Amino acid sequence: MTRPRRVTSPQALSLKICLIVLVVLGGLVVGTLLEYAISYATTAEVSALAVAKPGEPPSSLNAVIDNLRNVIVGLLVALATLFLTVGGVRYILAGGDPGEVEAAKKTLRYAALGYGIAVLAPVLVSVLKGIVGAE
Repeated sequence: MTRPRRVTSPQALSLKICLIVLVVLGGLVVGTLLEYAISYATTAEVSALAVAKPGEPPSSLNAVIDNLRNVIVGLLVALATLFLTVGGVRYILAGGDPGEVEAAKKTLRYAALGYGIAVLAPVLVSVLKGIVGAE
């Protein structure tokens, strides 16, 4: 037995498109703001002497670890933003299907987990500095 196909009105379709665009733009804005906030908070304690100029090799192990931290945070925030956007779009396009709604919620949970790990990445790098003895 097949289910009858639902027909959406042009107004509902344009509303869905607007919601998808809003979710994508909102995800990008949230990701960008969070990345700036994390990088500002973590680079506030870095002295100007430890930061290498572009094109020069890093002058110390601290500079290498700080660069590694910035790359890790950037990648984590980018991935979490991608998951947030995909989860939001899946939620909008679920159309009331409980399985799709649950999959979208799971994707949004993974995005929140990614943002949490991105916030904790500087803490993990400072622990690494303590282990290596680069403090």
